[in-house]
Amino acid sequence: MPYPEGVREPLSGVYVIENSRFRDDRGVFGRLFDAGWDLDPLRGMAVSQVNHSVTHGRGTIRGLHYQTTPYCETKIVTCTGGRIFDVVVDLRRGSPGLLRWHSEILSGDDPCTIVIPPGFAHGFQTLSDECELVYVHSQPFRPESEDGLHPSDPRIGIRWPEPIGMLSDRDAAHPFVAANWMGIDL
Repeated sequence: MPYPEGVREPLSGVYVIENSRFRDDRGVFGRLFDAGWDLDPLRGMAVSQVNHSVTHGRGTIRGLHYQTTPYCETKIVTCTGGRIFDVVVDLRRGSPGLLRWHSEILSGDDPCTIVIPPGFAHGFQTLSDECELVYVHSQPFRPESEDGLHPSDPRIGIRWPEPIGMLSDRDAAHPFVAANWMGIDL
């Protein structure tokens, strides 16, 4: 499949794919990733990791996470259970969209996949009591290259739909973006 059906590009380089699902008496089958999709961030991409997360408690936030050079990554995210408010933030130095954010409601009942290129932070807030996500990564996790943004940073101004519930100590410790911050190099 050279180009997925039902694809949008809400921010430069970020793609939202409406996944086709096939239902019959046995259940449901759907594609979460296809190396043949002809989207810029996927061209030549090698899959380094596939991760699965389960998050408890409506209002919980995970993120906003990203990896820096030399381990900037393409991330492909699909909600397979529950419902989330998924957010990407443009961090690319020199980008006209620097610190601009975009959100999508992702659900296990009607899954979309978000393709997030290098230079974007990613996070989500749970809109149901139990949520499951599958992540495909182009780079291995490297703690020395990991960084993040504070989810309540007023300079970014994300309008979370729920009051912030649980937040990890690590995510709560991320500082606000400095006024002179210029983004990350890729």
